[in-house]
Amino acid sequence: MRVRIVVADQAEARFYDAVPPEAGLHVSGRLLDPSARMHERDLVSDRPGRVFDHAPAVGTRRGAMAHHGTGGERSARRYAAVVFARRIAEQLEQAHQHGQFERLVLMANPRFLGMLRRTLPTELERCVVAEVHKDLVHQSDQVVSAHIPPQALR
Repeated sequence: MRVRIVVADQAEARFYDAVPPEAGLHVSGRLLDPSARMHERDLVSDRPGRVFDHAPAVGTRRGAMAHHGTGGERSARRYAAVVFARRIAEQLEQAHQHGQFERLVLMANPRFLGMLRRTLPTELERCVVAEVHKDLVHQSDQVVSAHIPPQALR
């Protein structure tokens, strides 16, 4: 049974194959997203809107209250991460259609793992045998191998 292991974050994804499981991991691919390391201001040309915290208290100066930028859930960096998760899902779907794996293990930090999970087609969702909620993309192959649940390789 061929197992594909995906170790990813918002900027990088590494793909490993475990065939057979006793042989260890073999790197089968890598994806990079250089825009993930960019600042928000470099991704979009406009600054976020500004808001005041509250109305000034009676007897205080109008400019003495705090104001800050708005941003939140609709940031360009978040959008870039979702687009990268879709790229990962597309590559996995193509590999699965070519018969390169039957089982799938996902390893990513919890936020990106959720994005990746939402982008997977139903066919690939059925292949997922384990998820590891850790950011291991900058770790060695031995560390990644140590975090693979044993039941995923059986």
